[in-house]
Amino acid sequence: MSAEKILVTGGCGFIGSCFVRTLHERFPDVEIVNLDVLTYAGNPENLEEIANSPRYRWVRGDVRQAESVDPLMAGADWVVHFAAESHVDRSTSERAGAFVDTNVYGTFTLLDSMRRLAPGARYLQIGTDEVYGDIPAPQLPDEEAMLSPSSPYSASKAGADHLALSFARTHDLDVMVSRCTNNYGPYQYPEKLIPLFITNALDSLPLPLYDGGGQIRDWLRVEDHCEALLLLLERGTRGEIYNVGANQAPERTNLEMTEMILAATGASPSLVEHRHGLRPGHDQRYAVSTEKIRRLGWSPRAEIERGVEETVRWYAEHRDWWEKIKSGAYREFYEAHYGRPASGA
Repeated sequence: MSAEKILVTGGCGFIGSCFVRTLHERFPDVEIVNLDVLTYAGNPENLEEIANSPRYRWVRGDVRQAESVDPLMAGADWVVHFAAESHVDRSTSERAGAFVDTNVYGTFTLLDSMRRLAPGARYLQIGTDEVYGDIPAPQLPDEEAMLSPSSPYSASKAGADHLALSFARTHDLDVMVSRCTNNYGPYQYPEKLIPLFITNALDSLPLPLYDGGGQIRDWLRVEDHCEALLLLLERGTRGEIYNVGANQAPERTNLEMTEMILAATGASPSLVEHRHGLRPGHDQRYAVSTEKIRRLGWSPRAEIERGVEETVRWYAEHRDWWEKIKSGAYREFYEAHYGRPASGA
């Protein structure tokens, strides 16, 4: 299945920008339109290398507003919806309503625009494995598993998934949903564990590790994730859900990931700052079955050790990117959730 015009929402964010860069490299004759309102984690610098390309256009606009979406929807062949509020800690604070507004109503606005203006387009909803909730080992939920979200973030994403699939059934739209595990890689906003710990380690700052670091996440290199999304757009089945994950064996705890980051940065283990208890809304283990997408021919390429080493190298070589971020509003958020400044000042 091919496309001449692709509408991406949230393309200035971490995963979205990787996907846009991949599209630009892979499809030399495709028009790419990126709708992004630029919340705190959206950064046009993530796409600086293609900013002047005649095939790429960024439009600053809100996915919740039809007046932003409608002018871009006409003629779209693929619609890929990344735009979302996406951090558990932020969703458990006073901003929980913003997650419902953006993740659910924003998804509705986009789907309704497609129904009216591009009913023949293919739509991919970018979801999260967190909708399945805390998964006891060694279970691997497949796409038919019951949803059990633990935070306003994951609940709003579950709602968005259901809404997207309802448009497939009600309006016969070509809709698919993907649910990925925890991504990591270049250009990730340093509030998530891997970029937070890497940048703190590079600055010899504490690494706040909760509850002994026993939590388990399935770490997926962002480039591998984007390859999976392209495969779904080209070969996926309409109306279906696809889990996307690395399925690491053995699974890695947050403590093991921390030790891996310390080794790759050369930082001292004394930087680890043990915190007691779990933060609200956080689960002990995330994991998914990926048999369905692997049957289409996809598998992750990056081993976790090599992936972490390459990611550390990127952050070490791009201080100018993340040092600007770790100030201002980021500092306020960090102090509220971790109780310490995010930089040495």
